Amino acid sequence: AMTDEDITQVVDAYSRAAAAAKEVGFDGVALHGGHGYLLDSFLWEGTNLREDRWGGDLRDRTRFPAAVVAAIRATIGEDLPIFYRFSQHKQQDYEAKIAHTPDELKAVLSPLADAGVDVFDASIRRFDLPAFEGSDLTLAGWAKKVTGAVSMAVGSVGIGATLRESRTQGSAPVRDNLPELESRMGRDEFDLIAIGRLHLADPTLATTLRNGAALPEFDRTVHEAALL
Repeated sequence: AMTDEDITQVVDAYSRAAAAAKEVGFDGVALHGGHGYLLDSFLWEGTNLREDRWGGDLRDRTRFPAAVVAAIRATIGEDLPIFYRFSQHKQQDYEAKIAHTPDELKAVLSPLADAGVDVFDASIRRFDLPAFEGSDLTLAGWAKKVTGAVSMAVGSVGIGATLRESRTQGSAPVRDNLPELESRMGRDEFDLIAIGRLHLADPTLATTLRNGAALPEFDRTVHEAALL
């Protein structure tokens, strides 16, 4: 387990990295707090077994991520936005959940919002999947609802296969889910959408979408290999 000195050093490292990002001219800071990465590992009861102030119940387990956010906010000031990526699932377990109810999600995200997060980046495999039973609201939608912060969705925009499926199948079929995306954004369920694989397939994707042109097909063997 990390000592208090370890934690202090890591918080300081995040702060120094954010200061460097600001100094060289970046427009904001994005933190990866999902999928089993360090910040996420403090949130999960299965990995955070601490009995000190950095452990405890769900809300108490947010103290370390919130300390990182607060340190960054103090360093970069109020003008630059802080994005915070979070997830329910882990890379090794797509069925895992950190919050089983909207109230539990609020317990996780509210301290982060209070510490200075401007945008919650809700990382899921498909942007349109309902987050909890009894509601059609997505994870990004619930993030906005329980915190009042700006939220960003992500996951399989224009693509008919998950990332894991595309790894085994190579190409992924085009899935025209843009009307669903526009509908959800039109009723302010979430504010932003992040696009990864489709952008690899078409570097001019913003123009393609603006012009209503045909969506590209993502082929992992072609489009990801081009980055290597």
